[in-house]
Amino acid sequence: MITSREWDVLIVGSGNAGFSTALSATDSGARNVLLIDKCPENWVGGNSYFTAGAYRIAHDGLPDILPIVNNVSESQAAKIELAPYAGADFSADMRKVCAGRSDPRLSEALIGDSNGAIKWLASKGLRFQLSFNRQAYEVGGKIKFWGGLCLRTEDGGKGLINDELAAAKRQGVQFSWSTALHHVERQPSTDVLQATVIVDGSAKAIITKALVFAAGGFEANPKMRSQFLGPGWDMAMVRGTPYNTGDCIELAIRDLDAKPVGNWSGCHATCWDANANPDIGDREASNEYTKSGYPLGLMLNTNGDRFVDEGVEMRNYTYAKFGRAILGQPDHVAFQVWDARTTSWLREEEYREERVERISADSLDELADKCVARGLHNKDQFLDTIQTYNKAVYAHRKEHPDAKWDPAIKDGLSTQSSLMKLALAKSNWALPLDKGPFLAVKVTCGVTFTFGGLQVDAYTAQLLSSTTGKPLPGLYCVGEMMGGLFYDNYPGGSGLTSGTVFGRRAGRAAAKAASVASRL
Repeated sequence: MITSREWDVLIVGSGNAGFSTALSATDSGARNVLLIDKCPENWVGGNSYFTAGAYRIAHDGLPDILPIVNNVSESQAAKIELAPYAGADFSADMRKVCAGRSDPRLSEALIGDSNGAIKWLASKGLRFQLSFNRQAYEVGGKIKFWGGLCLRTEDGGKGLINDELAAAKRQGVQFSWSTALHHVERQPSTDVLQATVIVDGSAKAIITKALVFAAGGFEANPKMRSQFLGPGWDMAMVRGTPYNTGDCIELAIRDLDAKPVGNWSGCHATCWDANANPDIGDREASNEYTKSGYPLGLMLNTNGDRFVDEGVEMRNYTYAKFGRAILGQPDHVAFQVWDARTTSWLREEEYREERVERISADSLDELADKCVARGLHNKDQFLDTIQTYNKAVYAHRKEHPDAKWDPAIKDGLSTQSSLMKLALAKSNWALPLDKGPFLAVKVTCGVTFTFGGLQVDAYTAQLLSSTTGKPLPGLYCVGEMMGGLFYDNYPGGSGLTSGTVFGRRAGRAAAKAASVASRL
């Protein structure tokens, strides 16, 4: 409910970025903070609710991480191999994964504040854990973390939002659900903003000294996906909230002169269960419809051909772009395939029978027949692709007999040797796929969030004018709505970190703006 007409800070959006802003604003002295969302209360959390709760931060190794996690015993700690992930490492990953296009000021802020921002969240009562199930393999008696990512929130995105909501309530933040921002204008001769919101169908005017946009991208809007991401993107499945439809992005550009920026044809899109609801995420299953076990096996399209190098890089650096590759395949689907060597390494939460249709068979021929019943068009090519792959794997093994498979590093086990090379390599973790029983899972493209958004000042997250390039008084933008940080791809776990880093900055700046406006 909206209990007052005037507020210090108005925040639009109830995901991690919005909650981080609210916590920071109240920390910084804002006394009347209102957070609104057009979703009903039972949909609180935006896309953050549907994540695995992973945070990528720069750190100094295990001693730096242990004080903020709650799931490591003394005996476990002795077995953990967790190398430091320095700011330079994070920066190198941003340059590599985002094709060198990330705004350097935003990237520097993200990396430099990452460690402190997450420790700040922990001080607010958020429960962090080492991500054993997603980011570590036990190899040779050691628990090896890989891919520069080790932290997650307890119970993933669900736990993240529950903890942030509880913290915001403790700090006196007010909420109004089923409340959509309709219009914003500046009162004449002042920096005070008047916002019109629609609450359960009725218009209501709000006066606020600062407004923070945290309302997500346009990933749940098939029209905007087709317009900006390109043809066929209306067929992508929505992984998360159905309420991120780009309304606030369009409002800010149209009514407030906000400057659009970034990779408008880019998005985070991953391998997704082909049997999921195409239009809306499942709040119970949440992130479990992700199917990220492809580095352990192969992916083939309905023509029976491979179309990506499943082992080109650690999963953290490929999963957000392989959904796009699947969308470009015939029928927008593919089959992930494994044999008995690696099925036990698949994450249970993604591949257990209760969560996914497991296509099992004792032979490859039987597996192909079952895949034909589920949309595979060319059985012979499917079998030929796998058999040719197997020959290439054995040729590499013959040339490199001492090479060892290790899923925690880029192990160099490949299909490429002087004896035989595939036109499309599998560059790492290439084991033969010829030991029954076999398993396949049908996947499609699940869109997570879009990369195009609004330009902000990196220090304050204040919106910049499209006309003048100068900061727009009292207006801020964080989370998915902020453009210029990610291009083409993103390092796994950096999205939530961005929401917290820039939400924290926006909260401080908005509280300061509100304080100045109160004195005028």
